[in-house]
Amino acid sequence: MGILKTIKQDVGSDLAIRRRNEELEKELQASREREQVMRQQLQRACERLKVAEEAEERLSSQLGELEAEALTQARDYHHQIAALMNQLSQAQKLLQIRLQQPQLQSASV
Repeated sequence: MGILKTIKQDVGSDLAIRRRNEELEKELQASREREQVMRQQLQRACERLKVAEEAEERLSSQLGELEAEALTQARDYHHQIAALMNQLSQAQKLLQIRLQQPQLQSASV
């Protein structure tokens, strides 16, 4: 009877080990599937990051171009304003001279 009991215990122990082994294999498979999903998510995140970095570079370049264009326009407007101020100053001088001429003519009459 002792041998039979030992055999039953060994068989029961083998079944328990096999069940545990199956559980561990299922957990391993689930872990591998989660790992694969995580790798895919990481890959997509890396791709999105690359797209965002490229967009940032393009925007930075465009901003630099716009700043240069704005500076050029500001300089052009400044020169145009200075030229118009000179023209206005000359026109005011001519107007003052013309306004003074009738006074000179009436004084000489």
